[in-house]
Amino acid sequence: MSGETDLIKLYSGRILALAADIPLLDRLDNPDATVKKRAPLCGSTVTVDVKMRDGRIAEFGQDVKACALGQASASVVGSSIVGSTRKQVETARDQLATMLKKNGPAPDAPFDGLQVLMPAREYKNRHASILLTLEATAEAMEQAEQANCA
Repeated sequence: MSGETDLIKLYSGRILALAADIPLLDRLDNPDATVKKRAPLCGSTVTVDVKMRDGRIAEFGQDVKACALGQASASVVGSSIVGSTRKQVETARDQLATMLKKNGPAPDAPFDGLQVLMPAREYKNRHASILLTLEATAEAMEQAEQANCA
């Protein structure tokens, strides 16, 4: 029964609300880069499209097929991503991984809303899904920069 109670706590009302309202779900026409990432353990997938301008995300689109935790993460990222630099995205990705895997603090603003996922620390099988959107975005930004689209 304890495990069931823990899962109920994990899927808080806030996490479920974020999962139900993911921004920027429309894929972009003619993106500078597109990256699809999959979490092998659970099968969650996220595809992100980016358009860059002056080293920042000018437009962002995502297709999210993930558990509620992955969806909540995509929701927080989607609400904060436009205007971000690659360094900010990579820092947020690394901070989120540290928060989940090493009990670190929540990522810095503008991605500090990811703190809602702190209860997922104990569920290692969900970490990959939670990290998908930031991982895909960082990779897409790198590809766009290498193609000189930024």
